[in-house]
This record gives sequence, C-alpha cells and structure tokens, in this order.
Amino acid sequence: MKKTLLSALMAASASVLLLASCNNEKKTDVSTTTSSDTTKMVETPTAPAKTEEAGVMVGGANMVASKNIVENAIGSADHTTLVAAVKAAGLVETLSGPGPFTVFAPTNEAFAKLPAGAVDGLLKPESKAKLTGVLTYHVVAGALKAADLKDGQKLKTVQGQELTVSVKGGKVMINGANVTIADAVSSNGVTHVIDAVLMPKK
Repeated sequence: MKKTLLSALMAASASVLLLASCNNEKKTDVSTTTSSDTTKMVETPTAPAKTEEAGVMVGGANMVASKNIVENAIGSADHTTLVAAVKAAGLVETLSGPGPFTVFAPTNEAFAKLPAGAVDGLLKPESKAKLTGVLTYHVVAGALKAADLKDGQKLKTVQGQELTVSVKGGKVMINGANVTIADAVSSNGVTHVIDAVLMPKK
C-alpha cells in the first residue's frame, strides 16, 4: 500500500516537473519572438540623401539660384578682394536687392594684375567714390546670360559708361577681359567671372 502511494506521488511529481519544463520552453520561445519582433519594429528607414541644389561652381563654392549675388560671391574663395571692395563701397545692400543685375566679377588674380598699391588705394575711405565708380562699371541692369551677349554689343553700366562685348569662337570677352565662368545664376541676377578688372574712362 505504501509502495503504491509512493509510486503514485513520484509519478505525479514527474508530471508536474515535465509540465513546468514545457511551460518554460514555451515562455522562452514567446519572449525570444517578441524581442525579435520589437527589434524589427525599431529599425528606422534610411533617410534619402539630400540632393544638392544645381548651380555653377565658382572658387570652390556652388553658386545657386536660392542665394543673391552677394551671398554667392561671399562663398567664392576667388572673389575675396571683390567682396571686400563691395563692402568698402557700401554696395552690399544694393547688390543684394531685387535687381535684376548682371555682374562681371573680377577674380583675386585679376585685382592682383593692377599696378602695385592700386587695390589698397581704392579700399581707403577717401577713395570710396572712385571705388564705387569702378565697381558699378562692372554691373549692368537686367539678367543677361552668355547666350544673350552678341559680338559688338554695347552694354550700359550702372556707372553710366558702356562696355563692349566681343564673341569669338564661342568665347565671350567684355572690354577685352575673358569671361572664364559664365551664367552663375543668383536670385537677383547673373554673374560672369572675368580675368581682368574693368576700369572706366576718366
């Protein structure tokens, strides 16, 4: 009788242990699945790369239509002298205005070709009127692209005097200065990079 009771208890105990073991395995499977599913849900989709605004590269900067002429010029490493001159002449506000303007922009190298001391002299406060005259001689009202410029065409500048356009073999020149980079479009006009400083007649 005792042996039979003992055997029954042992069998019952074994059944309980077996059930408990099975339940633990099921729980483990459930938690693993949940963890795996959670990980999948947390994964964030890769954000699409921002497409850079189309523009013209000038002095290591991308000249874009969302910026005005002055903002684009400030980004160019080749136009630090021109930007300094525009600031000294007090023309930043004017050239940042609605325009539209066409600007023939001499590079730093172009300014360096001037006689020694010429640039420093122009940047002095007492030379502001002369500097303004030189800079506005590089500006024409309207937004003119290279395709709009014709051989022999005369362009009246903001300064008052005229510039002469030459087109030879597809190359554009303004008063003999070569247009090295054309059609840098800004929100308020167009800039053409030139390799010489244009000096108005006295």
